[in-house]
Amino acid sequence: MVSIEDYKGNVEFQWCPGCSNFSILNAIKMAFVELEKMPHELCLVSGIGQAAKLPHYLRCNFFNGLHGRAIPAALGIHVANPLLTTIVVTGEGDCYGEGGNHFIHALRRNPDITAVVHNNEFYALTKGQASPTTRIGERRTLQIQGVEIAPLNMPAIAIAHNCPFVARGFAGDSMQLKSLLVEAIKNPGLSYVEVIQPCITWGTHPLSWYKERVYKLGGDYDPTNRQAALEKVLDTDDKIPTGILFRGSPRKTFAERFRKEITNRPLAELEPVSKEKISEFISRLRMSSTLQ
Repeated sequence: MVSIEDYKGNVEFQWCPGCSNFSILNAIKMAFVELEKMPHELCLVSGIGQAAKLPHYLRCNFFNGLHGRAIPAALGIHVANPLLTTIVVTGEGDCYGEGGNHFIHALRRNPDITAVVHNNEFYALTKGQASPTTRIGERRTLQIQGVEIAPLNMPAIAIAHNCPFVARGFAGDSMQLKSLLVEAIKNPGLSYVEVIQPCITWGTHPLSWYKERVYKLGGDYDPTNRQAALEKVLDTDDKIPTGILFRGSPRKTFAERFRKEITNRPLAELEPVSKEKISEFISRLRMSSTLQ
């Protein structure tokens, strides 16, 4: 049996006391317990930012890379070892800003990974500059006259590109978030969970502001209806829906072709390729280039 204690790390926390990231960390641990995932079966991947620190505080495999480059690193891990449950933990600045191009192409490739994006609507690690999701008119540390451009709506982009699983959770409701993460990790293909993560240090609004606006989607909501899902996430009122926003139609996952040819074992466990086969392959390449 797996327990919460199995994931307990030994790194000192660098988050502010009372940060809502703690509840996200707890929800992730609870999801792993429910899924009965052992630490060695997991690989968390992150870039730079407060959200990207989360894997440091878990006992599991993890890779901490460059700003905005978590998704391509996770894709490589997923291809090299399909036995690992690969999860990207990132912030909206890291993922939608520096890493926005990688996220968009992940929607096309559909790797079997889960992307958990903390969204507090600004860059918290560098003390409050506007991010791709900061609202128009909001004053930030560098945007002293107020943000002048519209925020990016990545859930809408994901739904428009038929992402297999799109959800939104709230750091103030760790039990609902745990359930969403369980569904996301079980879902084949790319799963994307945006988490509303209020910042108590640099944030514009207190936690109570979010609690007044966040609501759960009801049983009458159909997440397989793409048009309805787009209308829901494009709604510009102050209400913030949480739950499974969209379930896309099944699609072939990235690297499926490679796995059929190589088997589902990690690449490190495959038989080494002989020098003769490598030489033969190089010869064929040379011959092909000569003919062209």
